[in-house]
Amino acid sequence: MTFNIDFLAWRKIAIIFSSVFLVVSISSVIFKELNWGLDFTGGTLVELSYPEEANITYIRETLLNGGFEGAQVANFGSSREVLIKLPGTVSDSLGSEIVTLLSSSGTDQIDLRRIEYVGPQIGSELRDDGGTAMLLALAFMMLYIAFRFQSMFAGAAVIALIHDVIIVVGIFSLIQIEFDLTVVAAVLAVIGYSLNDTIVVSDRIRENLRSAELDNTEEIINMSLNQTLGRTLITSLTTLLVLFSLYFLGGELIKNFALALIFGVVIGTYSSIYIAANALIMMGLNKDHLRVEEAENADDNPLP
Repeated sequence: MTFNIDFLAWRKIAIIFSSVFLVVSISSVIFKELNWGLDFTGGTLVELSYPEEANITYIRETLLNGGFEGAQVANFGSSREVLIKLPGTVSDSLGSEIVTLLSSSGTDQIDLRRIEYVGPQIGSELRDDGGTAMLLALAFMMLYIAFRFQSMFAGAAVIALIHDVIIVVGIFSLIQIEFDLTVVAAVLAVIGYSLNDTIVVSDRIRENLRSAELDNTEEIINMSLNQTLGRTLITSLTTLLVLFSLYFLGGELIKNFALALIFGVVIGTYSSIYIAANALIMMGLNKDHLRVEEAENADDNPLP
């Protein structure tokens, strides 16, 4: 399938759109902050099962009156399953204390499914390690592309990756969706997905710069984007089908993971077309850069 879409006609609008979204995302992370999950903040997680539909408001009020301040209560998977998050330390009898307190209100047969505890020091270490992992991933990606292609392509790819990560994290901050270890894993997966898409586009741009008779870099980039669009759409749509299945059918534990990847695939596809290509144009990429690179490689590897 051959496309003939003038992508770069919208590149200035894309720059404005991305700039606004980046500012909003960064501002939200700074001022609104992320809704850190129990993995990062430390505390106790208690899962209960009710025989009938649970009254979340009543459970929250009962816990507050019983001395469990700061308790977060939500349904978990179904209206009969309840997840309670409590700040602070855990005791051996905490689970039974909560069940006894809630059962005393007249609700019988409350089952304690699980109780987990994460210390605040471990949570802080997990948060720092997650951030370090993302930074290292970006650094190694940049080194790989600089070695595989050319320094300008590496710079453009990293700009696109940073753009994707900031916006995905910003969306979680804006909507206040819980940010836990599964989301960190999803963000790292987004880096890999976005990079794969960017490499395909970059490889076609490089080949067309070498072989096309056109001298206009924008026309060559636009032609390359159209040539790879079919592959990009097929990859993105099939990936999204799987992710939506995970989101709706995969259960509560994997829901945020799937949601982060859905955002990441959409934003990564967009950034491969507009952010990376825009960055190459703004850095002044042209055929001369590849000629210089080929001449340097010839000097480094002279024929015997």
